[in-house]
Amino acid sequence: MESQTIDPSGEEPREQSVRSLRGDAWRDLRKNPLFWIASVMILVFVAMAIAPGLFTNTDPRDFDLGEARSTPTGENWFGRDTQGYDLYARCIYGARASILVGLFSTIGTMIVGVTLGLLAGYKRGWVDGLTSRVAEVFFGLPLILGAIIILTSLQGEDDTYLWIIFQVVLAQVVLGWPSIFRLMRASVLQVTPNDYVASARALGASPLRVVRSHVLPNAIGPVIVISTINFGGFIAAEAALSFLGIGLRPPTISWGVMIDAGLAARSSAPHVLLFPALFLSLAVLAFIMLGDAIRDAFDPKSR
Repeated sequence: MESQTIDPSGEEPREQSVRSLRGDAWRDLRKNPLFWIASVMILVFVAMAIAPGLFTNTDPRDFDLGEARSTPTGENWFGRDTQGYDLYARCIYGARASILVGLFSTIGTMIVGVTLGLLAGYKRGWVDGLTSRVAEVFFGLPLILGAIIILTSLQGEDDTYLWIIFQVVLAQVVLGWPSIFRLMRASVLQVTPNDYVASARALGASPLRVVRSHVLPNAIGPVIVISTINFGGFIAAEAALSFLGIGLRPPTISWGVMIDAGLAARSSAPHVLLFPALFLSLAVLAFIMLGDAIRDAFDPKSR
């Protein structure tokens, strides 16, 4: 209930201005230089993924074996890799697969985790017990072991570009949703005892309306913050899986695939490994910095 102050001059009472949490958070974000740095970096990487032609006119699949492992020059800014591909062009085009994996993995884990977390936290009882036990089983699976089982079961000789990306996304969603589920469940358990939820129930609102209009909007905040951080983690996980030979693979171009190919030449041609690793590190760092900035802005304990 908003507080009011009475003007001593006899004028009508004035409502005291109350700053909303979102307004305060946005005000803090605008003052945080890390937020702007991370946002600019992410916009650049997204532009690379959507329109790589804005950054290079070179076909990433054109190669010259005679120039393999050549060092950076004015014509080839990052040099060429072990097969004679232009490293700069492949780093630009590699953003698409890596960003797609991170984006769809984040969306997938949010859809599964938020849906089951809402169901478990709101219904409770045996529904909560069953979903929590299932989540604990998946949560206990090691990422690498679980990904090996899933990806080796799905991979084929003639897989298309989108199917290869879908395989990695599916593995990360299957192994990543329990953390979002547990966070959403805990957030729902904190929200449901509040008076506005009880009032909506007393006024005859259906459970679906209560969840959609009152529980979900007030419980989703922590999930959005953590999912922003997880975005960078999924990109790094894709690179790790590609390094092991079970993630993205040729003809798909990604930073992880390039790092895997560049390891063999790390002594004689370190630039083959350096540039894709640099792009990967900057992308992961950007999403982690953005998530940290959003978390600090929305965390009431920091005020």
